[in-house]
Parts: sequence; C-alpha cells; structure tokens
Amino acid sequence: MTPAEPRGDLGPPGLNAGERATLLTFLGYLRDAVVAKASGVPEEAARAPGVASGTSLLGLVKHLTRTELNWFVWAYEGADVPRLDDAEPPLGHETAAGLVAAYREACARSDAVVAACPDLDRTGVRSLRDAPPPSMRWLLVHMVEETARHAGHADILRERIDGAVGR
Repeated sequence: MTPAEPRGDLGPPGLNAGERATLLTFLGYLRDAVVAKASGVPEEAARAPGVASGTSLLGLVKHLTRTELNWFVWAYEGADVPRLDDAEPPLGHETAAGLVAAYREACARSDAVVAACPDLDRTGVRSLRDAPPPSMRWLLVHMVEETARHAGHADILRERIDGAVGR
C-alpha cells in the first residue's frame, strides 16, 4: 500500500462502543473516506478547481491537514505549527501522494495527542476561537463534523471528475 491509498479497514464502530472509541472510529472512517476520494485521480484533475469557489480534491486534503495540526497540535497540545488563520497556502509543487502522506502524518500526530489525553473532559492549552480552550470531547466532535463536511465536498468533486460515487 502506498501512502496515497486508503487503508480500507475502517468501518463504523460497534453500536455499543465506548465514547472515545466511537469518536475515534468515526473520525478515522471519515479521514479514510477523504483519502479514498483523493486517490486514483490523475494529478491534474485532483488539483483542478471543481467548483467556482476554487475548491479541489488536493486543496481539501491540504486544508484538512492544517486543520488537524491546528486543533490537536497547536491548540490542544500547545506545540507550534503554522496557524490556520494564516493565509491558506496555495497548492504548490506537492504531489497527490505527498499531500495524502502529510495528511496521514497529521492524523497520526493528532491521534497521539488524543491517546495522551486521560480524560475527554480535559481542556487544551489554547483555542483557535475567541473562547476558552475546548475539551478533548468537543475537539473530537468538531473534527468529526469538519472532516465529514469536507468528505462530502470530496464526494462531489470526485463524481465531477470521473463519475466515481460511494466510499
């Protein structure tokens, strides 16, 4: 498996899984859906804007990479990474495989931050919003929402590119 291929081993959690497992499994499932939509697409098509706003498959992957690092690493853990409120860098010469690999690395780093958190009620170091730092529970729910929204965008973009539908 190359870094650009989805793992394909993730499905929804069991109906009676614990809260942490449920949140992490749904988030992992959605992350994998984004990777699946960005995989197997010619580079030119993956970086081409698919809608008038300029959104592209690889632009979504790059945005989600920064979102993961901003919320889990910068805000929750307190480490320094480029802030999301800095201008979103345009797609440069990165390859699809490189962008997906960076996303996977950001997700792994995020997962390590979650694993180090003993209690979902524990708040992070700082916030990306004009509010107190959120709890890990809030952060996980927010990232499920954020990733699901962009996975839906990726579904539409991929269908426009080659007609592929479904996960």
